Amino acid sequence: MSDKPWFAHYPKGVGHEVNPDQFNSLNELLEESFQKYRANPAVENMGVSLSYGDLEKYSKAFAAYLQNKTSLKPGDRLAIQSPNLLQYPIILFGALRAGLTVVNVNPLYTPRELEHQLNDSGSKAIVVVENFACNLEKVIKDTAVELVIVTKIGDMLGGLKGAITNFVVKNVKKMIPAYSLPQALKFKDVLKQGQSLSFTKPDVKSKDIAFLQYTGGTTGVSKGATLTHRNVVANILQSEQWFIGLEPGKEVIITALPLYHIFALTVNCMLMTKFGAKSVLITNPRDMPGFVKELGKHTVTVFTGVNTLFNGLLNTPGFSDLNFSKLKITVGGGMAVQKAVAEKWEQVTGCALAEGYGLSETSPVLVCNPLDGNHRLGTIGLPFPNTDVVIMDDDGNHLPIGERGEICAKGPQVMLGYWNRPEETDKVFKDGYFCTGDIGIMAEDGFVRIVDRKKDMILVSGFNVYPNEVEDCVASHGKVLEVAAIGVPDEKSTEAVKVFVVKKDDSLEKDELIAFCRENLTGYKVPKHVEFRSELPKTNVGKILRRTLKEEEQAKMEAAAAS
Repeated sequence: MSDKPWFAHYPKGVGHEVNPDQFNSLNELLEESFQKYRANPAVENMGVSLSYGDLEKYSKAFAAYLQNKTSLKPGDRLAIQSPNLLQYPIILFGALRAGLTVVNVNPLYTPRELEHQLNDSGSKAIVVVENFACNLEKVIKDTAVELVIVTKIGDMLGGLKGAITNFVVKNVKKMIPAYSLPQALKFKDVLKQGQSLSFTKPDVKSKDIAFLQYTGGTTGVSKGATLTHRNVVANILQSEQWFIGLEPGKEVIITALPLYHIFALTVNCMLMTKFGAKSVLITNPRDMPGFVKELGKHTVTVFTGVNTLFNGLLNTPGFSDLNFSKLKITVGGGMAVQKAVAEKWEQVTGCALAEGYGLSETSPVLVCNPLDGNHRLGTIGLPFPNTDVVIMDDDGNHLPIGERGEICAKGPQVMLGYWNRPEETDKVFKDGYFCTGDIGIMAEDGFVRIVDRKKDMILVSGFNVYPNEVEDCVASHGKVLEVAAIGVPDEKSTEAVKVFVVKKDDSLEKDELIAFCRENLTGYKVPKHVEFRSELPKTNVGKILRRTLKEEEQAKMEAAAAS
């Protein structure tokens, strides 16, 4: 790989390769940080913090309980269904230290989605925040789950005084639907018992499975990406090289993305643990005023998020008044970062918003913009160390520089395959490369620009229209807050472009927006239909769900045809 064009544009000090076998497992990496940063704050939530020494103690107790008081064996799957709370890293690290495979579960899953993931993964145990236990109650009899541990939002907030305690006690209780899981254990009791039990380090190897990380299901049934300890260790070390300028033991990162999502899991949790950083956990980032208030309490040095999160903060009163003088790095991923949002972020914070790119299947980071200020707006950046990225056509041929095709990659962070789905695995690997399903272009210097998802492409009179391009144009209009573009059936042109828009300014009219698009887009890319909405459907991470909008349009058509 020594001849790759992107190496010439790596920031000073970033190596071309890392050693993914530097640690035999994530457990070795964690133990190193526990020792090096024992007295340093590791995580903070609702005003309460835990040190690295606390995390070591509590995760060891949790692991000891699993080893001594349950039938779980190394390699068994344990599901975690929790938002960003102090207990999440305790459960995560404890499960790994017990040699288990972790299955992250979105707390907002419906009973059907939860049942699918538990059964597909073969999970034998689950730790669930009681606010979501009612859904587990509905499906548990149809799963292989033997062990249920329920935790409360306030379980690790014992030393907290004052208004926040009152809020948690009075308000959160009202948010807990009734449930009945008589076999469930209490997390606090498990931790207490575990502290008096002996812990034995399991023999965990780099090839052992650390996570079954389920894809979001935005393009079909949710599948488990099989990530080994080596996969995730490799991506941590690759990211460590890339995140230049960070000082071990001195950084503060805002973790608003849920830790069960692969981006926050690897970067905010695992990478920042390697750095000995403090992670400020935001349990409900959708409460933007509360989020801004919390940001004012911290000297933030690293910020990660998705486009909708950055856009929401920029449009929340008080955000622009915060002190960003120590902010070194902002990285956006999960969805395309719109140019208008990136430009405004840098204007307000003084810190460039560097876009990166990856997937659950790649642990996740494959490509990222340089973090030394030499980022290239509108691109997802350069391939990571140890990572080879090519552009392929549908037949698996490597395309020349500058041509559009599917982004494909190989590297130590790429998954083994989809859990128990060999046919699905075969579909996404060509000639040893993982095929992402995203359309992109590579420039001569190695910078990659993502065009759109293969399955979201709109076909207008034989021309390909990429929703990202349309959305980027519409979002640059000063009266637009959020936008999503899809294709809808059209008798004359096969498909037509339709945009769904949330207004920032109520005076915005359809004709004004279409006229703006005509000035900035080729004719066939201009939206034919505009629908204004108060909000757009999103995943819990904040990614706009085009698929949901397409399904709604299809349902309208079927209803109209039936009448």
